[in-house]
Amino acid sequence: MNANIPDALWPSRRSTAFTVYLIVCVVLIALNLRTVFSSFAAVLSEWTALTGMGPGAVALISALPVTVVGLAAPLVPLLARRWGTWSALAVGLVLIAAGLGIRSLPAGDALWPLWVGTLAAALGISVGNVVLPVIVKMDFPSSIGLMSGIYTMTICASAALGAAFTQPLLGALGDVRLALGAWAGFALLVLIAIAPALWSMRGLVGRVHRPDPASSRRRPLSSAGPRTVSSAVSEESSEARPADHDDQGSGQAEDGAVVVPHPEREASPFRSRTAWWLTLMMAAQAMSSFAVFAWMAPILRHRGMEAGAAGSVVAASIMLQVAGSLVAPILAARMRRQSWLAVAAAVLTGAGFVLVILGPMGAMGVWAAMLGVGQGALTAVALTMIGLRTATASMASRLSGMMQGVGYTLGSSGTFLVGQLFAVTGSYVPAAVLFACTGTLAAVFGYLAGRDRTVHVRE
Repeated sequence: MNANIPDALWPSRRSTAFTVYLIVCVVLIALNLRTVFSSFAAVLSEWTALTGMGPGAVALISALPVTVVGLAAPLVPLLARRWGTWSALAVGLVLIAAGLGIRSLPAGDALWPLWVGTLAAALGISVGNVVLPVIVKMDFPSSIGLMSGIYTMTICASAALGAAFTQPLLGALGDVRLALGAWAGFALLVLIAIAPALWSMRGLVGRVHRPDPASSRRRPLSSAGPRTVSSAVSEESSEARPADHDDQGSGQAEDGAVVVPHPEREASPFRSRTAWWLTLMMAAQAMSSFAVFAWMAPILRHRGMEAGAAGSVVAASIMLQVAGSLVAPILAARMRRQSWLAVAAAVLTGAGFVLVILGPMGAMGVWAAMLGVGQGALTAVALTMIGLRTATASMASRLSGMMQGVGYTLGSSGTFLVGQLFAVTGSYVPAAVLFACTGTLAAVFGYLAGRDRTVHVRE
């Protein structure tokens, strides 16, 4: 399907205007990837009062979207290879819009629209989660750090939008279902806005990029010199590299073009230790990340904060993720090892969440800021390393599917456990212990994942 790619679509040959438009498209898509979580959490009390949902059902519906995102993620690379990366994104946006619309359907106290709509939206989010890092790798090969920061920052802003504006929408519209349904309209508007890009880029997948002139002028990542695709180390260090994981190709053609090899010639990332460290790091950060979206507002309200103030604190914390998610990828891309950057982000995240639950209310702004900056940086470093730890777009797609599939499936347990622990104990103190542990695990796995390794590309 890629035999006749228009010359203007190659990264090094695109016009500035079209490149800027593609960046805008990435931003608009990312703005839809977290509203399903934070918008529901913002009106959870009103929803339970309307429908009579019990604590067990609330815990399940909070965990459902994260679980679905994880379970569906390994299938997304198959969809992208079949239809193209941008076409897969179109499918994802349609699912998000449809799911958010179904979730808001009036059905009395029946809960089926909530379950069906949440399921559909989560499937769409899974597509976006997996495909966006691949688009960064393929369409912005000389700006992986910057573009990873931009789209991760926008994902954080997406969560902040849901937390900040769902309560005002409820006040304006007077109905909790209409307030939630408004986000479906936003997804449809984004789909219309990016339609020209979807049409121009349709069917493009597994293509061979001509060399990008800017890539040869990249700032060296360390004093040892620039770390290019052809010079990246393989899965193991040269001092202790097992023969069965020998890197048999750098993904670089003779003319310098980055080649996307046929998927069947690549080894599975499931055989890579580095891929597993990245995946477990992703799982640990997902446990806290989605728990923030689902439970931070209820935690603050349980501690005595009124609904509007709780929503504002959550939104402010999530907006502060923007700072961490923008700066961390740029730093990561300039480093040969990202280990200590990942550790610092994990410590801030774990400590911040514990203090939100147990710390003095008078300093809640400080705790929320710690949590926000740390969480944004941790998420961004994990996603940026998809591009930094792979030599080809095809392997980036596979690694992204593995990290987000296994990572989010395991990570969904955090959201569920917080709900169940509160249902059993009536307290969020056990959740503080849980997130102290996840912060520690994220630091350990992040340190291991941040070592200078590249996931092997050939069997």
